[in-house]
Amino acid sequence: MYDMHWTILLSIVIGTLGIYYFFSKRFHYFKRHNVIHVLPFSIFGDLWPIIFRQISFAAYIQKLYTSKPDAKYFGAYAMMKPIIFLRDPEIMKEVLIKNFDAFPNREGFGLINDPLFSKNLFSLQGQKWRDVRTLLSPAFTSSKMRTMFILMSECAVEFVKSLSKISADKGDMDMKDAFTRYTNDVIATCAFGIKVDSMSDPTNKFYVNGKDASSFQGLRSLKLIMFATFPRLMQALGWKFLKKDVREFFQDIVKDTIDTRDAKNITRPDMIQLMMDVRGKREAERELTIEEITAQAFIFFLGGFETSSTAMCFTAQEIAANPDVQAKLRQEIDKALEDSNGEATYEVINRLGYLDAVINESLRLHPPLVSSERQCERDYELPPALPSEKPFILKKGMSVWIPHYALQRDEKYFDDPDKFRPERFLDDNAYHNSPCYAPFGLGPRMCIASRFAILEIKVLLFHLLARCELKPGAKAILPIKLSKSAFMMAPEGGFWLRVKRRNDVHFTIGSTTTLDNNVDNFGKMF
Repeated sequence: MYDMHWTILLSIVIGTLGIYYFFSKRFHYFKRHNVIHVLPFSIFGDLWPIIFRQISFAAYIQKLYTSKPDAKYFGAYAMMKPIIFLRDPEIMKEVLIKNFDAFPNREGFGLINDPLFSKNLFSLQGQKWRDVRTLLSPAFTSSKMRTMFILMSECAVEFVKSLSKISADKGDMDMKDAFTRYTNDVIATCAFGIKVDSMSDPTNKFYVNGKDASSFQGLRSLKLIMFATFPRLMQALGWKFLKKDVREFFQDIVKDTIDTRDAKNITRPDMIQLMMDVRGKREAERELTIEEITAQAFIFFLGGFETSSTAMCFTAQEIAANPDVQAKLRQEIDKALEDSNGEATYEVINRLGYLDAVINESLRLHPPLVSSERQCERDYELPPALPSEKPFILKKGMSVWIPHYALQRDEKYFDDPDKFRPERFLDDNAYHNSPCYAPFGLGPRMCIASRFAILEIKVLLFHLLARCELKPGAKAILPIKLSKSAFMMAPEGGFWLRVKRRNDVHFTIGSTTTLDNNVDNFGKMF
């Protein structure tokens, strides 16, 4: 018995020393290569404050960014993985645009045991990514945006009507819930060709399944961390992200849509149609399976459902908190409607310079993309991080992080960076093609649907402010503070507004286009 105790104790000591040696070796990478770096706190690397909900991801990115204020870049550890954290805009531009061939991929969700995550455009790499990106890009041209505008406008008009009725009987409103219903309806009609009204039918399957799929709280948040730390192990264990019924819902929707269009010879100018049209043609190598088509439609739905609604919420919250901004916006919208005899056309809304500036400023302060990541495809030399340092060779497989949130709040590039000041964007070329302002990313792998998202926000705010006034709700926490418990961008206490119908509306918004409800005729319009 005595020997057994010593054996157990010796095993614990050896195991502890082995674990310590393993992690010490991992966390000495930058020290061995004489690269300026931040020291990891634990086996979770530098991510421990996020894992234990001590800080929001955006605040964490900003804290890292300011930790080495003079360096062009520095080393850090994402879990046990050494990464290079970029600070210099010129190096960022080299990585994201000029030398894209050396950094063409992101890690994404490629190793997740769920095809809806692993096979979508966000996660695809190499030639497969290029083929799918080329295939989907025509869905977001100017002509297609005009088409989408008509559908968005219908959703926005119905949404604001419902919101006005509800707000008359309520005090504070949860705008995240409300705006998510609008984005749900827009994606359903623009991507899937399905008419949904989530305000009058709050438990429709599109909304319920979208809300479940976009939730990264609780166990799913833990799964995300585990996949980031031990991807191969999680893949071997067969862990999945989505519930079976949610996954099957999206698969069935896409399959039924394709079968119906094939059977009835229906065509629509949307993502699913673009992927269908490749079938049987010379570019057959680009043909996608039903599973792959579903993955592309799913990530478009997920991005529109969560990201766009959050951007709308932050923008509406800033508008409500800044009465002078709201007054200027209402004046611009009222003047545009007066000049167009109440016709809210694509051209009318896209001529609103101040509305553009307000949205851009909100995206600067609260970007959908807090940071982005790229993987090095071949050995690549970075210039010295400091004048006294030597160049560093990024090895194939290493990742670089681009801190969009922190960069967009740096006083070096933006005067009074924490203040909501839309006027800074009234010059159209102020931040064109600059890594200092890239809320949707930059370069060939930037968000493919960014124009769609911005138009969706414009249309909603136009119709909302034309009819309603926004005020901060009693539950709103101002100035906005980011929640430590949410994985995505979210404020403490949530998005709470008081929506009140305007008393000074002297016009009726008309429509220049009437849509035929018959899908066959609708398809022929284009």
